[in-house]
Amino acid sequence: MRVRYVVTGMTCQHCVAHVTEEVSSVPGVSAVEVSLDDASMVVESSDPIDFAAISEAVAEAGEYTVALATA
Repeated sequence: MRVRYVVTGMTCQHCVAHVTEEVSSVPGVSAVEVSLDDASMVVESSDPIDFAAISEAVAEAGEYTVALATA
């Protein structure tokens, strides 16, 4: 399953790397694609991942916020 999120607060590729690293460590996550250009993140997993776990991982990465993308 693929879930798209909006991540705000990223300003450089180091931010992208930190978010990618933290979200990749969430149990069940198989892949993470983070884009600085459109402030998006796509998380792949075989089972649904709790939004709280994703949100906590993004917060661990730095001063970023995350929300489910609409549309």
